[in-house]
Amino acid sequence: MGLYRKIKRMLVIVFAVILTAALALGLYASDYYHAELDSIQDLSLTIEYDRMERLEDGSMAFCPAEYDSAVIFYPGGKVEALAYIPLMEYCAREGVMAVLVPMPFNLAVLAKDAAEEIPAQFPEVEHWYMAGHSLGGSMAASFTADNTAWVDGLILLAAYSTEELDVPVLSIYGSEDGVLDLEKYEKYRANLPDDLTEVILEGGNHAGFGLYGSQDGDDTAAITSQEQMEQTAKLIAAFVK
Repeated sequence: MGLYRKIKRMLVIVFAVILTAALALGLYASDYYHAELDSIQDLSLTIEYDRMERLEDGSMAFCPAEYDSAVIFYPGGKVEALAYIPLMEYCAREGVMAVLVPMPFNLAVLAKDAAEEIPAQFPEVEHWYMAGHSLGGSMAASFTADNTAWVDGLILLAAYSTEELDVPVLSIYGSEDGVLDLEKYEKYRANLPDDLTEVILEGGNHAGFGLYGSQDGDDTAAITSQEQMEQTAKLIAAFVK
């Protein structure tokens, strides 16, 4: 076989591998949890805060009238970011600005550094915190570990950190969470600071931090998603203030 044929065959193989990988990613990413938009709209009408600003990258900033602390939030894996709008609005109602960051293919692992440019757009904020749910929490933790110069703390919702952290951490998960891998959670607990603030929400489950319906493998919650999000926002506000 001549050199030209060898190169051509190699290119065909490489192209086939890339195409197969792209199709596999597309199929995987197309199967995701959709935000329950009607329920979100109805609930949003009951939550009072000052305003919402849409940033150039598509992120949404939910702002109280006065604030000096802000949370940048990464959604859970394969969950539409809009599902977390009520949680962000509850945070704003509690006096904390919350920035909801959409992710490519609804996977924070594909844009771990998405928070990088956000602080420059809000020079009035004195204290920045990272936060995230499930896979989004782990990616927020990884980002925090690389940016401790300006990230003042981390909020994990049903998540764990594979990176060692030396900033304050608030960890929240529900007592009825059937998705969070508690063995890994305990394994990686050593990466969190000794003064970790840990809260187990009685009756809460994995999906209750957003409005996207039930999640495969999750257990039935004994409280509503609204109650879980309200409690979570109060805990976040107490942590960052």
